[in-house]
Amino acid sequence: MSSPEPGTGSARAPRAGAVLALCLAAASCRQGMFDQPKVKPLAESDFFEDRSGARAPVEGTVARGELRADRVFYTAIGPDGKFVATLPVPLTLSLLRRGQERFDIFCSPCHGRVGDGRGMIVERGFKEPSSYHIDRLRAQPIGYFFDVITNGFGQMSGYASQVPPADRWAIASYIRALQLSQHAPLQQVPQRDRAEIENALP
Repeated sequence: MSSPEPGTGSARAPRAGAVLALCLAAASCRQGMFDQPKVKPLAESDFFEDRSGARAPVEGTVARGELRADRVFYTAIGPDGKFVATLPVPLTLSLLRRGQERFDIFCSPCHGRVGDGRGMIVERGFKEPSSYHIDRLRAQPIGYFFDVITNGFGQMSGYASQVPPADRWAIASYIRALQLSQHAPLQQVPQRDRAEIENALP
């Protein structure tokens, strides 16, 4: 059995001691941070006269990401106090595709895939909503649909907590596309599709 080299054992002992001291120092530092004087949320405090540790936000404080400076985008209400008739975001194919996707998820169970008010929930006995294709709803400005999605209407609950504003505008845009699909003048149909439509007419 070979003996350790001279000085090896004596060198290891101080090194191990230093490592142990560092570990203890780190642990005590973390414990000190945990035990430092502080007031937990909603806990009582002797520092303030009302003995409440929580302070009311300064008047006018806005939470991060909640600065809704664009009133039209977030409410669909124009400067005249009425629902806007113009889409406040660019109308693109991607917007309509997003609107169709969100519509199929959140709206079609009641309103149907084509907006006729005959979704699968209605087929199971739920009250039938109005078709989007009646004159009253075709005459509504696009802001009206954004508002109904946001706040609800009749038996329909609002979807503000589930559908963000950008998606509400996408859905409203897609509803307009559904309405147009059922009432578009033949002159607006591409020439390549007119013959097929004309042949299908009685």
